Amino acid sequence: MAGQQFKAEKGRKLYVHRLSGEVDSSVSFDKILLADNDGQVKVGAPVVEGASVKCKILKHLKDDKVLVFKKKRRTGYQKQNGHRQYLTQVLVEEIVA
Repeated sequence: MAGQQFKAEKGRKLYVHRLSGEVDSSVSFDKILLADNDGQVKVGAPVVEGASVKCKILKHLKDDKVLVFKKKRRTGYQKQNGHRQYLTQVLVEEIVA
């Protein structure tokens, strides 16, 4: 998911970078690095073959504002900038290992 790793459990809600799907649509992730099925751990090299996570898109939203403040001492230089990251909330429905 955009170069980040998440711990997915069934029924858990995750905030990921903005996905291009519509609300209430289904999305699947197939690059699974590690799968744990009641103590049976499968570690991928680099990914677990045949494993996937099926999620449902709940909503698109923006994160809290992050302020970026730059300053150099004794020169009078100050610069403040901020942005809000675009996110998508997904619900993990099924894990196929």
